Amino acid sequence: MYSHIHHQANQPILDVQHISVRYDGSAALEDINFHLHVGERVAVVGPNGAGKSTLFKVVSGVLPPSSGDVTIFGSRPRGHVCIAYIPQRSQVDWNFPVSVADVVMMGRSAKLGPLNWPHKGDWEHVHHALQTVELSDLATRQIGQLSGGQQQRMFIARALAQEAELMLMDEPLTGLDTPSQEGLLNLLDTLRTQKVTLMVATHDLDQAARHFDRIMLLNHRLIAFDVPQNVLQTDYLLQAYGGRLKIQSGGTMVVDDCCPPDN
Repeated sequence: MYSHIHHQANQPILDVQHISVRYDGSAALEDINFHLHVGERVAVVGPNGAGKSTLFKVVSGVLPPSSGDVTIFGSRPRGHVCIAYIPQRSQVDWNFPVSVADVVMMGRSAKLGPLNWPHKGDWEHVHHALQTVELSDLATRQIGQLSGGQQQRMFIARALAQEAELMLMDEPLTGLDTPSQEGLLNLLDTLRTQKVTLMVATHDLDQAARHFDRIMLLNHRLIAFDVPQNVLQTDYLLQAYGGRLKIQSGGTMVVDDCCPPDN
């Protein structure tokens, strides 16, 4: 069970200082520095293999950095129950025999403690979360029977049941059709009204520009982090994507990101 960590109200919800991560001598992340404030919505973009998932794992406390420091409201991530890491759908065993409500209740596990059964108040959190994401009528359904968009909504409901204040979403829009993507983006608007801070990894630069307050452009190092119009500049994008950045007639920029980058 996680212990309660006091939040220092005068500190940013997330402060990342000089974070580096190395695997077998290669840098996955190199000297990353930034901070977020409550309620911000940030798109994290960059080529495949740029370190987006690694960054999320460090911020959530799952992966210790090789050097540097991360603080959540003034203290380190481990012990905070206010962080929810929502992984890529491809990392989940959708055949596992659990219902939607079971998964959402998992968000309460850190507050229940070992060997404690959910109480009425815990189920109230679960039902409210399911209502927020519009999945109440699917509460008893096995998770593999959900559509891709519904699966993402279920994970957001789990984070809401957890009472997460910072959600890290790893490519939640990938593989969804356009209506499901738009529905999920509308749900993110709802989270903004609840002062939930979001970091969302995405490959869609147009969606990043239209739906997020700031864009973090990452390729092992932090290339740019600012409002969309200041980040989506040709020079910055070339630094991130190199030859995969194509500029079409009319100035439209398209990224061919089907393959991991060369190191």
